[in-house]
Amino acid sequence: MTNELSESLEDYLETILALQTKNTVARSKDIAQKMDIKRGSVTGMLKKLEAQGFINYEPYGYVTLTPSGEKIAKEIENRHIMLKDFLFRILGVEETIANDTACRMEHAMDRNTFKKFKQFIALVDACPHHGKG
Repeated sequence: MTNELSESLEDYLETILALQTKNTVARSKDIAQKMDIKRGSVTGMLKKLEAQGFINYEPYGYVTLTPSGEKIAKEIENRHIMLKDFLFRILGVEETIANDTACRMEHAMDRNTFKKFKQFIALVDACPHHGKG
């Protein structure tokens, strides 16, 4: 996790990555719709992300991630996927709740803790007794 980014800015990067993956580029109206926020709220955040070098942004134009923005967005996405998988597959939490909880957890976990978490998951998955009665 990058300490200088707020949870909100991380959510924007993750949303832009998802839209960019699906549509090649993102537009502010698509970001607002996907995040269920007002379009006017998006502009200020996009300006912040652009100032930090994480996105390319032209008002009324397309939004794309810079290489550093894409790297961070993929780290966030990876944390989310692994946390949701753990909650759903290993703990048996209902999928929607696992997804919502993972979304909150992904922002709180620093890199070192997440590294240890991944090692723990690997141990659980390698255990010959995992999944048996």
